[in-house]
Amino acid sequence: MPQFSKNVLAKPPYIGALLRAPTEAIRRKMINDLKAAGFDNLSVAHMAVLQYPGPDGVRPSMLAERAGMTKQAMNQLLKTLEGLGYLTRSTAPDQGGGRVVHLTKRGHALHKKMADILLEIEHELSILLGPKRFAQLKELLGLLWDSGLGR
Repeated sequence: MPQFSKNVLAKPPYIGALLRAPTEAIRRKMINDLKAAGFDNLSVAHMAVLQYPGPDGVRPSMLAERAGMTKQAMNQLLKTLEGLGYLTRSTAPDQGGGRVVHLTKRGHALHKKMADILLEIEHELSILLGPKRFAQLKELLGLLWDSGLGR
């Protein structure tokens, strides 16, 4: 078992910190690349709405649950994204009058660009780790996702 230094600059011993750092780096790259592509009015906070699998056809309460936030906080983000032209909210006739989120044309273009950026990130990580180790990492993270941990 490796011994971890108590030095604050040393690699953290806990999995949460080891997973958080690359997640935050991916979010920052996502926002920077989206801004460079003309989606310049987005912030990291919006990723709570836009994260995989996306908001299209989903109730705000489900989006809030996915993001681990209150319905009120999610509705504020949705209101902002609606004002920016990325989505609309409408009454869902088959859901007892509940509201449902739908991406606009601009929202679909945003999601397409996000997918492209994520493919670039995966390519960069594959180069950094080597294709075999990256495939192993992705497989292991996929197992965690399938276990229900990722949702």
